[in-house]
Amino acid sequence: MKKNIHPETYRLVAFKDMSNDTVFLTRSCAKTKDTLVVDGVEYPLVKVEISSTSHPFYTGKSKIVDTAGRVDRFYQRYKARQK
Repeated sequence: MKKNIHPETYRLVAFKDMSNDTVFLTRSCAKTKDTLVVDGVEYPLVKVEISSTSHPFYTGKSKIVDTAGRVDRFYQRYKARQK
């Protein structure tokens, strides 16, 4: 293996699934400005839109995640072409 190519700044980080508020603690070197207190300990916080607790493949439930209004714009364009 090549030496000195892997980051050495690994630390415990809280990843929070914003769709269902599930929090995972894992080692990461992701940079973030937010923090979250879990069991009385403050951790850096990384917010994620989808995790294994909300992904349709793992949950068996289909779900539309629309963070920028794309679905609404699609329906508006499709509706205009139906006329």
